Amino acid sequence: MERPEINWSHTESFTAGTVGPQGRRIFYLQACNEDQILSLKVEKQQMAGLADFLSSMLDDLPPNEDGVFSNETGGKAEFVDPLEADWVIGSLGVTYEQLDDRLILIAEELIREETIEPAQVRIPLSRSQVKSFIQTAQELISSGRPPCPYCGSPLEPDAAGWCPCFN
Repeated sequence: MERPEINWSHTESFTAGTVGPQGRRIFYLQACNEDQILSLKVEKQQMAGLADFLSSMLDDLPPNEDGVFSNETGGKAEFVDPLEADWVIGSLGVTYEQLDDRLILIAEELIREETIEPAQVRIPLSRSQVKSFIQTAQELISSGRPPCPYCGSPLEPDAAGWCPCFN
């Protein structure tokens, strides 16, 4: 079965978001182009790794000639509850397009059957969209459950701060 391949020339908004209670949140990357909203389920660690990678990549990019971000978009993107993910991300990649001064996020679907081609998406992002995403992703990651002071695992909210490693 042929899976969709999305290759946008422009992205109106890009953000991160979660759905669900603390400890059971589902993480999403969400991009919008015209009337299409793409909501991709992602693991918390993938989101944290992507934010860290993008942050270091922004630091390594050549400065703009005029000091202004190209492809500027206004304001912080709003996350829209997707009800259901379009698909689950299996792998992520990022490349830089110097001519247009934008980063391209490449995501591929996680599939379980080898006979099916995974869906792929290429999302062009401006520097300002990337900076906004990094800030949102870091806020979401840090707002999770507090870690156990002994083992570092997240504490369950129902366990009143108790961890099995206390035994």
